[in-house]
Amino acid sequence: MIRVLCLAGGIAGAAGLSQFPEFSQQYLQRLGGQVDELSRQVKEFDATALQDGLGREEMLEAMAAVPLMQGQEAMWRRTIARHARLSENLMVLRDASPIERMLMPHRMADTDTFQAVWQDFTPAVPVSTAGAAAAGTGFVGGWVIFGAVLGMLTMPFRRARPKRKPARPTAALGVKADPPVRKPEPHVEQQSHIRPLAGAKR
Repeated sequence: MIRVLCLAGGIAGAAGLSQFPEFSQQYLQRLGGQVDELSRQVKEFDATALQDGLGREEMLEAMAAVPLMQGQEAMWRRTIARHARLSENLMVLRDASPIERMLMPHRMADTDTFQAVWQDFTPAVPVSTAGAAAAGTGFVGGWVIFGAVLGMLTMPFRRARPKRKPARPTAALGVKADPPVRKPEPHVEQQSHIRPLAGAKR
């Protein structure tokens, strides 16, 4: 039964992870669009600051000094920080292969981008080498994970097998072993070759 459940876990892992290369490709495309839009907003902010003879940080400090602009200042800081983070993730993901992206889930953790890709994503049969490799990895991973979980769940119900005590040799106890018992052989009377004398009684 455990092997059947492990097999089911392996199949589920293969089916799920086989979709990762295509999902990561669509995530990469959507992430590029996000970075382009953020880059446009940051450039406009820098241009506005430059018109006032200020740099980016000076513009943010000036906005923070005005109570009515403090909310805008916090929003622009989040936008600039998100632009820097997503730009770095986009550069790393573009340089990585589909298999290498499987080891970079932290580079695909932007909530807005992930949700947008997930809503439009349609699972498909993997036909690429990366999809087959991902499916094999998912099968092994699912089998191992299900096996470990089931092993932990069934551990309290396993009965401990009694340990057999090793037989102690008689020589180690200083006692001589009894000689082997032989089965007594039936006594067969041997007949004499000397003929008895006539008239003599036996």
